[in-house]
Amino acid sequence: MNEQIKQIADRLRGLREDLVISVNEMAASCDLCENEYLQYESGEKDIPVGLLHTIASRYGIEMTTLLFGDEPRMNSYYVTRKGQGVALERSKAYKYESLAAGFSNRKGDPFIVTVEPSDAPFPTNAHAGQELNYVLEGSMAIQINGKQLILEEGDSIYFNAELIHGMQARNNRPVKFLAVIV
Repeated sequence: MNEQIKQIADRLRGLREDLVISVNEMAASCDLCENEYLQYESGEKDIPVGLLHTIASRYGIEMTTLLFGDEPRMNSYYVTRKGQGVALERSKAYKYESLAAGFSNRKGDPFIVTVEPSDAPFPTNAHAGQELNYVLEGSMAIQINGKQLILEEGDSIYFNAELIHGMQARNNRPVKFLAVIV
């Protein structure tokens, strides 16, 4: 099991226990069956960022607290220097770099996401809110509600994140994009 996934799972379980919420209640609040939720909380299954965003929004905490374990402290501004964002490699295929991890009470969560090429099927998820993806390097296929679109460097898409969506790198090269979840 990936150590970072295990740490996120531990923080998720800790949140639920601190709030004195049953597994069944937490699963229902996430529109999941109890068994699937327990797979996330135990670290058996990687937790989609969208699900973490939903939980963080629903329970009034920062998503980056679940992802990285640190409480944001800044409330005027927060600078992230090039390549210095708090990083999380959720799998070999996806790497997230938070651009605002230290800013408290954010209205959105900006990340630099790097997706490695893969022959695996589209990894998909859905979560509350809206999302902006702006391609910085490479090319990606994005699938939203079964419709596939191709985005090249400099292209962007803004969409309803409650729709099933997923991204893949194209042309056997990684894709790097700015993702903002609001």
